[in-house]
Amino acid sequence: MSEQGCPACRTTHRDEAQKKKLLNRLSRIEGQVRGVRKMIEEDAYCNDVLTQSAAIAAAVNAFNRELLRAHVHSCVVRDIREGNDGVVDELMTTLERLMR
Repeated sequence: MSEQGCPACRTTHRDEAQKKKLLNRLSRIEGQVRGVRKMIEEDAYCNDVLTQSAAIAAAVNAFNRELLRAHVHSCVVRDIREGNDGVVDELMTTLERLMR
């Protein structure tokens, strides 16, 4: 089945440098979330928890920007070149989801 016929079967090849960069970002985010969990467990002051929560949100947004940049430069460009203009609608739906 083609990639277009099986959305669940679609994959993206990432070079090792890009994969490492994304995984490192996720590891830092995981550490931040664990830190906030510990703050809650230890009854940390609300404002301090909110500050750390905002930092997590910023880190997730940075991860999304990096992944989106790579997606547009690889997957979207490839699909458009192959005549799959439907990828533009998919991209717009993704952007709308990210902007909520």
